[in-house]
Amino acid sequence: SSPLMEQLNFFHDHTLLILIMITVLIAYIMFMLFFNKFTNRYLLHGQTIEIIWTILPAVILMFIAFPSLRLLYLMDEINSPLITLKAIGHQWYWSYEYSNFLNLEFDSYMIPTNELDMNGFRLLDVDNRIILPMNNQIRILVTATDVIHSWTIPSLGVKIDATPGRLNQTNFLINQPGLFFGQCSEICGANHSFMPIVIESIPMNYFIKWISSQMNSL
Repeated sequence: SSPLMEQLNFFHDHTLLILIMITVLIAYIMFMLFFNKFTNRYLLHGQTIEIIWTILPAVILMFIAFPSLRLLYLMDEINSPLITLKAIGHQWYWSYEYSNFLNLEFDSYMIPTNELDMNGFRLLDVDNRIILPMNNQIRILVTATDVIHSWTIPSLGVKIDATPGRLNQTNFLINQPGLFFGQCSEICGANHSFMPIVIESIPMNYFIKWISSQMNSL
């Protein structure tokens, strides 16, 4: 649901392909060693084969390392965000502040199962969702007031620790409308499993209407 998550998926497939090739090659060599009764006396010692099996793994590791480093730098890049959202972790709920607007902040609690609508998502839905515009760079600042939490949306490729006394930041872009669910990914106490995150991605014109209605209600 975001360009970064697409790149993470591509990197996963790329690395898995390399691992499969290595596994098949080693399995084939082991199979041949088990059932081959002949010995190549020139392979028992030799600088050439030792150079090959030293350099080849290093080259393979470079094919994994360079795409990985590229992705790490891309994930830390902040590209002139349109909106800044601040997420504050508490035991056991999240509170949010839209830093670009005055006094636009709210708490977000999980809806208990006995209060959930028929079309609600058990242990995932919240009373106040984060509303964000699609196809725009969003910066998120994350902190906590008590213990370490972790603000995570798997489908967007976002996972960032919320540490008391520290402000962490990352950015993301949502390329489609919809609901995106996440949960706290750092064990933070008894109700760690009950502080979900819900982002509702909507087109920009609807987002402007939502912001206007929120500001008018203040």
